[in-house]
Amino acid sequence: MKENKKHQEQRPSEFEEIDLNSDENIKGTNHLTDPMTEENEEEKLREKINELNDKYLRLFADFDNFKRRNAKERIELIQTAGKEVIVDLLDVLDDSERAQTQLEATDDVQQIKDGVHLVFTKLKNLLQAKGLKSMESINKEFNPDLHEAITEMDAGDDMKGKVVAEIQKGYFLNDKIIRFAKVVVGK
Repeated sequence: MKENKKHQEQRPSEFEEIDLNSDENIKGTNHLTDPMTEENEEEKLREKINELNDKYLRLFADFDNFKRRNAKERIELIQTAGKEVIVDLLDVLDDSERAQTQLEATDDVQQIKDGVHLVFTKLKNLLQAKGLKSMESINKEFNPDLHEAITEMDAGDDMKGKVVAEIQKGYFLNDKIIRFAKVVVGK
């Protein structure tokens, strides 16, 4: 057995490391690397970093331009939002001026009433076409989400907590409250 061990020690085992990557200047366990490929890889990585930075800066600039353009469009929209309604109201204004001229020229009360009624109806229809709807409050249960109570007054038991009178009408624009009704509530 001792001979067997000696014999094994002299022979290189299968598991010993063989120095395939050695040359005269570098020990066998070191891998040979080409300094040019290291520089090339480093240069490629720098180019990739520069490319990603450029993409980032462009994306950031595009987003900044988008925000500015969006803000500008929003301001323009707000400034011209009422233009359509105003243009439509010009017809009512013209009718009102004609009615005023007629008021000064005639003494017929019925004709004046009819003229004012026509102008009022035209205005009301125009605003309804734009989405304005008046709020019905009288004899309805007081609702703080719709009504603003100005005062309370004594009313019968059947009117307790209900709207007795309307001081100022409330309005919806496209089913959104734009003015609360100012009301008197029964107590």
